Amino acid sequence: MEMNNTPSEIVISAEAQEHLLASNDPVLAANKRLVYDAYRHVVIGGHAELVERYFTPGYIQHNPNVVSGRDALAGFIRGSRPARAVEPTIILPLIDIIAERDLVMLAFRREETDGTGRYFTTWFDLFRVEDGKIAEHWDPALRSPEMLKFDPNTKR
Repeated sequence: MEMNNTPSEIVISAEAQEHLLASNDPVLAANKRLVYDAYRHVVIGGHAELVERYFTPGYIQHNPNVVSGRDALAGFIRGSRPARAVEPTIILPLIDIIAERDLVMLAFRREETDGTGRYFTTWFDLFRVEDGKIAEHWDPALRSPEMLKFDPNTKR
């Protein structure tokens, strides 16, 4: 059985990203915006000095390559990517933004390579929001030395 792993074109315009941020529930809309902005400023933008704006001091990290705590996150960001201009939208191939209760998930198309060549898969980042800040994070990262220097801007 042959598997087709050809990516569908995912082009989410600024207007479409704004639509994904909308919700009839103002708390869910605020949580989506918080995560979206934190992702643009800190994760993609590399602005470690902004972690206090977006993350709780006791931030819990479930990625095995990053220690829990807001200060540890700032150190990881500083050590893994340069600070750069913040884009008005998420520039990675965003598939969707989903929010339920105190959780917000960003799903992305991700390009990888292995011994057989290039292929596409899905990456997700799931965040728990507490009192208007990000308190917890999950993603599918495995423990690896490469992840210690991973800059999401290098994979598109």
